Order: sequence, then structure tokens, then C-alpha cells
Amino acid sequence: MVRIKSDKIIVGESLFDGYLYIQDGKIVKVSAEELPCEEAYDYTGLYVSPGFIDLHTHGAGGYSYSNSSVEEIIAACDFFLKHGTTCVLPTVTTDAFAAMRASAINVEKAMATGKVPGVYGVHMEGPYLSKNQCGAQNTTFITPPVKEDYEELILNHKDLIKRWSYAPENDANGEFCKFITSHGVTASAGHTDAIYDEMKVAIANGCNSVTHLYSCTSTITRDHGFRRLGVIETAYLEEDMYVEIIADGKHLPYDLIRLILKNKGSDRVALVTDSMAIAGTSVKEGNLSGTEYIVEDNVCKLKDRSAFAGSVATAGDLIRTMVFGVGCSVPEAVKMLTKVPAEMLGVNKGQLTEGKDADIVVFDGDIAIKQVFLAGKKV
Repeated sequence: MVRIKSDKIIVGESLFDGYLYIQDGKIVKVSAEELPCEEAYDYTGLYVSPGFIDLHTHGAGGYSYSNSSVEEIIAACDFFLKHGTTCVLPTVTTDAFAAMRASAINVEKAMATGKVPGVYGVHMEGPYLSKNQCGAQNTTFITPPVKEDYEELILNHKDLIKRWSYAPENDANGEFCKFITSHGVTASAGHTDAIYDEMKVAIANGCNSVTHLYSCTSTITRDHGFRRLGVIETAYLEEDMYVEIIADGKHLPYDLIRLILKNKGSDRVALVTDSMAIAGTSVKEGNLSGTEYIVEDNVCKLKDRSAFAGSVATAGDLIRTMVFGVGCSVPEAVKMLTKVPAEMLGVNKGQLTEGKDADIVVFDGDIAIKQVFLAGKKV
């Protein structure tokens, strides 16, 4: 039995003063009662939180999840763990499908080593996107869904792909969406110019989220004078839709995040880093699948500065944005980086309640990470 003491244990949207008990990698009790244990830790004055869950990241610490070796993937995961992310979905960037497939399989090989226990599976971002909303994705490789490609990957690598961002307007009858969701893959509308009617087809076939809302997502357009809702309006209109936001304090201004929370509520908003390999490094320029970028103003931009190319944030930066910039409480901000993404993925994580996985992060009032537990063990 492991016992953790704190006056700031995050339980739901409240702070609990007492003890957290862990056994066999699971949380067994949250109580004010001091019970016998074999290991005891006192974190009084520090926040004790569920481990962070990042649904969308391309890498960090100088290591990418795309076109990388197994060793580099493991190194990227180690970086995330040090920053409190105990569950991560490595994101594979748009490329030739064969290259994307190879990147995904390398993540699978890294998982098989047992050295990346925090990796849940792969997030495919593309290549089935909109060229009009490509952002930093390389348009050379963007295509409509290719049945033989996505079916082979999912059927031959069971449980590897956990999330797939795609443009619903290029999946007119919902065939791609229906197939992946029927095989346990979360479908998310991203880099998309879809209108509401196209989104309704996607939703009917299992799409339940929007990838980085307001970043490469369509809004109201006009067709011969008649207004048509886009992805942003769909996200607001469809109450059950989840949205992810890049809460690095750069991609979305604080007031826009407040608008999102006012419309969606924090139960349907997931925070993501969308970080690049250069997060946590001093790199100031580079190339992402043929797209040149620069880093300035603490954000990654296309070299011509026409758009952002990704973030250089860590999980702690997201919490800081939400607490010190947007004005959320610490427990509410934490919920959007723990409970909400856990619900989206259907994993037994994200809350400090009985029976949940004992993935835990300890941090101070400045959101500086002090300790991480994975399955109840200090790492």
C-alpha cells in the first residue's frame, strides 16, 4: 500500500485535504483517515493531480513521433513523462501514407519494448485532410480516404490506431468514419472545410470531436447568399461533441478560450499541446515534412509567418494558460487535461477516484512538476 498525503488532492473540481491510497497500480481509497502503508509520501502544500493526458502531440525534447526510430520515440515519451504527461497519443503528421504507416508501426515497436508504458496508441493527423485548411500539413500528401490503405493499417495492427483526424467533406458517405469508429478508433474532424450537412454525416457515423478548434476549422460561409454553418458552429450546436484546443496562450487568445468554455462547458473541452519535436529545446527554425518553420513569440510559425505551425508547449504550460490567463480554477483546468481526454479515449484514467489507474502528478502553485507516479510507482 502506498499513501500520499496533501491538503490539495484534486478530486473532481474540488481540493481534498487528506490521503490518497494506492495498491497494485490502482487508486483504492481517498480518505481523511490515516491508514497503515508500506510507502508514505507527504506533499502538503502541493497539488496532487491525475496524470496529464495529451491527445495530440508530434513530439518534444528534440524527438519526433514521425519518421523516427524506436529509440527516438522512447526519448520523446520520457520527456513527456518528466513533464507530468502519463498518457500520450503520439501524433503522426501528414506524409506519404507508406511513411505515415511506418511511423505508426515504429510507435507500436516502441510500445512493445515496455519502455513507454504511458503510450496508449497512435493519433493519425491526415493524410485525409482539406488542402484549404492544411495549416502546416504538406499539401503534396493530402488525399481523400483510400480504403485499402486505412483498412490494412487498422486490421493488421489491432488496437494501434486510437484516434484519426480527417476532413469529413472528403468522406461524403461516411464510409471511412464508420469503418474506423467500428474498430475502436476515435474519429475527429480536423483540418477541415466541412459545412454542417457534411458534419452531420460524420456525426451519424461516429465522429465525436473536433481537432484543435479554431485552428484550421471552417466557420460560416455563404452559398449564393445563403449562410452555411461550418465546423466551429457545429461544435457549438452539437452539445455532445468534444473539442480539443491548443491552450498554449498563443494559438487562441484568452477571451476566445472563455467563449469556447461558455459555449461548450469544461466537460467537453480537452487541452492539447500539439507540440512539435522542438518543444523543450532552443531550436528556432527547421523543416516539418517539407514545410519550413520558425520559432518566435514562444510559438512555432510557418516561415512566411502566415500561420502557426504548431506549439512548443508542455502540459504545464496548458494549465498555466487556463489558470493564470483564462481564469479557471486549478481543478477545472486539470479536468480538461485529465478527465475529459480520458472520457474521449475510454481509458480508466483521469480521476483520483477508487478503481482508476494510479497515474499521478504532483506540482506547485506555479505548475512546476515535482513528482510523477505511473501505475502507483515513482518515476
